[in-house]
Amino acid sequence: MKIIRWIIGRIILALDFLTRPKPIVRDIKDQEVVDAKTAKMSLYQFNACPFCVKVRRQLRKHSLNVELRDAKNHALYKDELIREGGKHKVPCLRIEDATSNVRWMYSSDDICSFLKEEFSL
Repeated sequence: MKIIRWIIGRIILALDFLTRPKPIVRDIKDQEVVDAKTAKMSLYQFNACPFCVKVRRQLRKHSLNVELRDAKNHALYKDELIREGGKHKVPCLRIEDATSNVRWMYSSDDICSFLKEEFSL
């Protein structure tokens, strides 16, 4: 079963690479505003997870610079996700607001909806 998952994961990554959306281009000042909003966001993800690929495609398509954290192969990120987020489930978007309150958002649909709403996509 592990081999089948590995093969399917490679197919997902290959298809993502071959059909990757082009990022939108903003003027420098607008991109700086977007970058300031995304500076305190992190996406906990697995490289070949199809739901994570869906969220990363949205990030790329809309030129959102969110830190990607591999919660499968990096023990520190995995532990942080479990300890602070409450479960080892991806994708998970960690959002820190201006008052240092942290929100953990699970579900690719919820994350994509949040990004669309927050960045008027």
